[in-house]
Amino acid sequence: MKDSATRSLLGHARPQRKALIAGAALSALGGVAGLAQPLVAKSFVETLAVDEPVSRQVLLLALLIVGGALTSAFGMYAVERAAESVVLGARRQLISRLPRLRVADLDQRPPGDLISRVTADTTLLREAATNNLVDTLIGSVTLLGMLVLMAWLDVVLFLAVLGVVFAIGACTALVMPRIARASKEAQEALGELGSGLERLLGAIRTVKASGAEQRESTALEGSAHGAWQAGLRAARWGAVAGTSSGLVVQLAFLTVLGLGGARVANGSMSVASLIGFLLYLFYLVGPVAQLASGISGLQVGTAAVRRINEVLELSPEEGEDPAGSCGTAAGRAPAAAEADQGAGIVFRDVVFRYREDGRPVLDGAGFEISPGGLTAVVGPSGTGKSTLFALLERFYDIEGGSITVDGRDLRDWNPTELRRNIGYVEQDAPVLAGTLRDNLMLAASGASPDELRRVLEQVRLTALVDSLPQGLDTEVGHRGAALSGGQRQRIAIARALLRRPRLLLLDEATSQLDALNESELREVVAEIARTTTVLVIAHRLSTVTGARRILVLEDGRVRAAGTHAELLREGGLYARLAATQMLGTTQPEPEPEPAPAPAPAAD
Repeated sequence: MKDSATRSLLGHARPQRKALIAGAALSALGGVAGLAQPLVAKSFVETLAVDEPVSRQVLLLALLIVGGALTSAFGMYAVERAAESVVLGARRQLISRLPRLRVADLDQRPPGDLISRVTADTTLLREAATNNLVDTLIGSVTLLGMLVLMAWLDVVLFLAVLGVVFAIGACTALVMPRIARASKEAQEALGELGSGLERLLGAIRTVKASGAEQRESTALEGSAHGAWQAGLRAARWGAVAGTSSGLVVQLAFLTVLGLGGARVANGSMSVASLIGFLLYLFYLVGPVAQLASGISGLQVGTAAVRRINEVLELSPEEGEDPAGSCGTAAGRAPAAAEADQGAGIVFRDVVFRYREDGRPVLDGAGFEISPGGLTAVVGPSGTGKSTLFALLERFYDIEGGSITVDGRDLRDWNPTELRRNIGYVEQDAPVLAGTLRDNLMLAASGASPDELRRVLEQVRLTALVDSLPQGLDTEVGHRGAALSGGQRQRIAIARALLRRPRLLLLDEATSQLDALNESELREVVAEIARTTTVLVIAHRLSTVTGARRILVLEDGRVRAAGTHAELLREGGLYARLAATQMLGTTQPEPEPEPAPAPAPAAD
């Protein structure tokens, strides 16, 4: 696992290898200039001892200092530039992969945690794949060079220093796995905190209305405290690794001072050589610290890259087309655009469950819908109505049975091709942050102004557009907060219609409309149903009375099917639902008139 993470870390750095090599070479050149300085200093002392001019040594020392600093600066810039490119590459991979993952995989991962992997984890990858990698390389080369020069100056002192280095290095090696483990825990805790924040901010109105601010804050504080504890563990082991570099130099200095002083006293070593050796020893602080920091950072980076790989290793939907589903003028596949009828649907003994250990949501569901017309699906909550739509969109794959669209097994459809032919209006009618135009044209970026105007008139949105300060280019706020619930539903319906689908799925799409707007929209849906297969989940009796066919779903199966009149005569569940107006006799309050400018609606 560790080797795999290391290979992956190097894989992220590979596209920037030229810049990294250039930066490392310049940094190494700066290190070489540093290595030469003690030798020049030794020559300086020896020249002074014989009372000769030292101007040449002083000039050379100045050139080494200035030249080393400049080459190191250019090397650092090259590495930093490569680091930013590594982050960009990793984020592009994640951003490209996330929208194409299977819904079932996304369901298992909180959005806040995924956001943390794209932001915080890639930042750690930035350091590990570039700076830490170069630090480890340069620190190793510089340390090796210094040790060779120390051995050249005096073998006895070199062996003493080498023993100290190996002793401390062995202790540091034991600490590194702990740093990696603690860093991974810290990143996971940070992901949990991000998930908690996403949960709070995504339902802030509900939290405030429930008076639950303090409870939510307490829960978030607990997550923050967990991240703090994990961060402390990582910092604790990092401090141990960092301290070891200073300890190496201090112990080596004491060793050299004692042993070297004795060798100078007995004449086996010159004072100039001892000074040069001590200078190398002081310069040893840099590469040892650089090496320790690089290795420690690599441990943190491998923990981050494992979290990134957990997302990158998830399989995208098969046949995913990166070009998206908006290639034609209004989103429909060219072949489908020529067809003047809806799609036929057949469910045969379909079995599906969301979790392997859970109960089946659909257990032998079967029905057939011929092309065109309006079909309604009714039934108690939790019977699998919305699941039917999720399966038709291929958000999930079935466990047993079969689903065919136009006589073709659903599993044989390319998901992108399939969805080009489907308009889907979800139950909560989500609206994305951005302009009204962006939301309407999300599924049909090539729609013409005439097509857009026609759809706006169909769903009675022209009054809203005319009232907004920038019209279609008005920002709708986070999750459409500047719109009422009914306005969001009509926008979602317009977005689906603009795609000119052969199959239109409406999941309680009129639940937040007043009676007048609902009646007008039913007329629109009835008109669409002449050339399009419309499948609607309904909780209002008024929505289903005009349906060509009604499916009654209970306990994951279709218990009855027929027209409104036929099902009433049969009695049973549908008759009981109809007697209570499906879910109740009350109508929603009328939707307020749109304000001149976007503002949170009370609807």
